[in-house]
Amino acid sequence: MKLQTVITATAIAVAVGLSLAMTANAFDGQQYLKVAKVSLQQARKIALRVSPGGRIVHQELETEKGGSGLRYSFDVATAKGAREVGVDAKSGAVLENSKEGSKGD
Repeated sequence: MKLQTVITATAIAVAVGLSLAMTANAFDGQQYLKVAKVSLQQARKIALRVSPGGRIVHQELETEKGGSGLRYSFDVATAKGAREVGVDAKSGAVLENSKEGSKGD
């Protein structure tokens, strides 16, 4: 009986872990990936480079004025508060790095 309980608990833990991993890779705007020249992983590295010690809590790929018109937008949690970082999806340039909810740095 104990072995069956351990196997069941392990199977549940693996299923939950896989579910969380798949959710972490999902993001709004995936339909724009085919025209982006910068990958999501590259853009994440750029966003974290300008927000040292931060952790990305939300990400999306969107059309927005500025730069090439296509940007990755990241909400980054840092020790000093939430930041919004925009990375151009065609050039990799940082288009925005501001406190969440503000319009400047």
